[in-house]
Amino acid sequence: VQLVESGGGLVQPGGSLRLSCTTSGFSFSRYVMSWYRQAPGQERELVSRISAVASTTNYVDSVKGRFTISRDNAKNAVYLQLNILKLEDTAVHYCNAWTFPSDYWGQGTQVTVSS
Repeated sequence: VQLVESGGGLVQPGGSLRLSCTTSGFSFSRYVMSWYRQAPGQERELVSRISAVASTTNYVDSVKGRFTISRDNAKNAVYLQLNILKLEDTAVHYCNAWTFPSDYWGQGTQVTVSS
């Protein structure tokens, strides 16, 4: 099983990034896919989730209207479009795949928002 995040980087406030998570080794279309983030000294928090079948999406309140999650089951990939980035979005962003009882994580990609 592999989950590989990419697309992180350094961006100014108000800027945008697109994170990608490419996966292999499991039945991607059957899994709920999520993005989490962890800032220094903070607990890991759920940012956004997309369901396996109906592509229902959920977002933490702090990113609603700014971030968009999507998935491509043909490419076994999930994406997170980050717009109107704020200083407080600085964190390592992790991709997660879940379906009971399996729970897989990527290694994370750093997003740094700084002027």
